[in-house]
Amino acid sequence: MTTRSTSVSVSSGCLRGITHNGVDRFLGVPYAAAPFGPLRFRAPRPHAPWNEEWDATRNGPTAPQNPYAGGLERLLPTVRIEGDEILTANIWAPAERTKNGAPVLVWIHGGSLSHGSNALPMYDGSRFARDGIVFVALNYRLGVEGFSVLDDAPVNLGLADVAHGLQWVHDEIAAFGGDPTQITVAGQSAGGSLVAGLLGHPTVRHLVRRAVIQSAPLAAADRDQAQGITRLLAGKLGIGTTRSEFASQDRETLLTALRTLSGKATPLAGGSGFDIVLDPSTVPVGPVDALAGGIADHVDILIGTTRDEHRLWTVPTGLSERIGRVHLTLARLKAGVGRRVVAQYRANRRGVKAGDVLGAVLIDMLLRRPLVRIADARSRRGARTWVYEFTWPSPVEQLGAAHGVELGFVFDLLDLPDYRTLNGPDAPQQLADDMHRTWVSFVRGDDPGWPAWDDSREVRIFGPEPGLVQALPRADEIAVWDR
Repeated sequence: MTTRSTSVSVSSGCLRGITHNGVDRFLGVPYAAAPFGPLRFRAPRPHAPWNEEWDATRNGPTAPQNPYAGGLERLLPTVRIEGDEILTANIWAPAERTKNGAPVLVWIHGGSLSHGSNALPMYDGSRFARDGIVFVALNYRLGVEGFSVLDDAPVNLGLADVAHGLQWVHDEIAAFGGDPTQITVAGQSAGGSLVAGLLGHPTVRHLVRRAVIQSAPLAAADRDQAQGITRLLAGKLGIGTTRSEFASQDRETLLTALRTLSGKATPLAGGSGFDIVLDPSTVPVGPVDALAGGIADHVDILIGTTRDEHRLWTVPTGLSERIGRVHLTLARLKAGVGRRVVAQYRANRRGVKAGDVLGAVLIDMLLRRPLVRIADARSRRGARTWVYEFTWPSPVEQLGAAHGVELGFVFDLLDLPDYRTLNGPDAPQQLADDMHRTWVSFVRGDDPGWPAWDDSREVRIFGPEPGLVQALPRADEIAVWDR
């Protein structure tokens, strides 16, 4: 293995990184000014130039956040690096440049808009760079700092950050050997939600050529609904919902207050959490309506889910054991789900616990139904969409094909300790080869390996059986919602 220092110049100054085994790595590269002090709760601003060489050999600070709780901390890691310069990009690029530039993959991490960072080893982009792609992982403001709804401040600041980061990538990526006309944006969970937001964003959607949306809720909330957690925080702290009063609180005070409000919140159990907000300047139309309506028909989309998404929240937290038939009925009524819908899901899962039935219903409401609606609408207009489902079952805590289990396969990093915690020690490398190769092919603009979505609704299954393509799994469950 060979390692040496390398440097590159961008508009703000010179960066010093590392070349290792044919891959250039630049970490903690600022794409916007630190969003604190006078810039706190304000739209992202360009970073000031620097005169000395910027040390890009180590990760930059992470956005303020609490660790996962309620059992999820056993499976999902948190990295916390103190500092103000949180709006950074980590970049992995082939050390050997090509004449016309390499395709670019911009990764946006998940974490319920409250967790995660590009400093997590699980988002190491070296395998993509090995395969000829310039990989960029963006940090963005999280939780209170990024998604509060204040009376006199912009909303969707975290989305504004990634939009600013995408513009920075377009403007600067040629310095790293990337082709700014061949940008794919990709994200998982909340990161996928932000990808969908970028596809409808008025100022940057034209920069995107392809998009990957993995296991992402595709809804946006109205302002009053999204402000709920902001009002709760303000009430707990005895302050108003204004920029000045929130900016008067230090980061730890806000994190402590948030921990007491949202420690047990999950996408399935509900509770106080953050949302992407409908907003004329950033999200003028909800992502489902925007994508189904044709706003991103120029973009090729790879989109999919895991078969057992809900089990990430129902198993480690113990919800699967606590939910009975009465809870299932109450949750159905609260979510406005018809009795016939639940009956269909129960009929398809005889002998399965009520918690798994409820989880499947809610996940389809949040993820699969919007996915199918988007793919159907895009297909009618000739826009290209490829749909997948991940079905390999992790043996860890009986997770099955839970939310996030596919990530180690996509990144081809199954030996990484964080992924071994999620997938166990014997996850099949052949499946990782297959999934990673598929993502690489898509980013390059090649056929990913199965037909684009049309009236046959063909789905690529990434699971124990290699190369399986079949009609939409559990189509009867999707259809019953509209009866």
